[in-house]
Amino acid sequence: MARIAGVDLPKKKRIEYALTYIYGIGLKASRDILNAVNISYDKRVQDLGEDEVSAIAKEIQAHHIVEGDLRKKVTMDIKALMDLGNYRGLRHRKGLPVRGQTTKNNARTRKGKRKTVGSASK
Repeated sequence: MARIAGVDLPKKKRIEYALTYIYGIGLKASRDILNAVNISYDKRVQDLGEDEVSAIAKEIQAHHIVEGDLRKKVTMDIKALMDLGNYRGLRHRKGLPVRGQTTKNNARTRKGKRKTVGSASK
C-alpha cells in the first residue's frame, strides 16, 4: 500500500483516482501530477514501484498544498472573513449558508436540525 502525504492509497484502484483520496487533490490535479512524472493513468497503486511513489510525493510536495496545511489555510481564511466582519464572515459566524442560498425552506445542512417553534398545546 502506497502512503503519500500521510494518506494510505487503496491498492486496487487506478492511480489517477487513488490520488484523489488526498485532501486537496482532485481528478485534474491528479492527472497533472501523473503527467509531470510520466506515469500512466491506467497503472494500479499496487503496481507502482518505490521510485514512482517517491516521484509522485516529491511532485505533490513541490507544487501542491495538501492535507493538514490546506485545512489550516482554509480555516484561517474563514477566520479572517469572520474577523473582518464582512457579509460572508457574518454568515459563517451565524452558521447560515454563505453563497446566496435561500433559507426560508431549506438550508438544513447549515442551519441544523429543526427546532419546533410555536405555542405549546393548551
